[in-house]
Amino acid sequence: MKKEHLPSKICPVCNRPFSWRKKWKHHWNEVKYCSEKRKRSKIKQV
Repeated sequence: MKKEHLPSKICPVCNRPFSWRKKWKHHWNEVKYCSEKRKRSKIKQV
């Protein structure tokens, strides 16, 4: 599958789009952040 056809989401922390990755294959529906760094920064802001 070509990259332009992969599903994508918007990261709530940085407001940038990010695409599906193979490591998220089994839990794509639960993925909210584009990276662990963004996930940690969200936790610190709360």
